Amino acid sequence: MDKIEKYGEKDLAEFKELILEKMHRAEKDYEMLVSTFKNGSNNGTDDTAPTFKPNESGAATMSKEANVKLAIRQQKFIRDLKNALIRIENGTYGVCRVTGKLIQKERLKLVPHATLSIEAKKRQIN
Repeated sequence: MDKIEKYGEKDLAEFKELILEKMHRAEKDYEMLVSTFKNGSNNGTDDTAPTFKPNESGAATMSKEANVKLAIRQQKFIRDLKNALIRIENGTYGVCRVTGKLIQKERLKLVPHATLSIEAKKRQIN
C-alpha cells in the first residue's frame, strides 16, 4: 500500500498562519457587512417626509440585498477556512479529496481552503 504524501509541520504551520490571517480579515469584513444592513434604519424623519422618493428606497433595498448576499458568501468563506484548520489538525490538509495527491503549494497559498487540486478542479468543469 502506498504511503499518502502530506505536508510537513513547517509547511502546515505556515498554512495555518495564512488561514488565521485570512479568517481574521474575513470576520472583520463580515461584521462590517452585517452592520450595514442591521443598522440601516437611522430612525430619522426622512420616512415621514411628504415627498415620495421611489428610486432612493429601491436603491437602498438593492444595496441591502447585495450586502446580505455578500455577508452570506463571507460566512461560507469563514466556514471553509475553519474547515481547513480542522484538516490541518487531523492531518488531511493539502490532500486533494478526489485524486488523493498533494495540492500544489502555490494553489494553497492563493486558496488556503482548497480541497481540490487543479487537476481535479479541471475534471469538475469538463
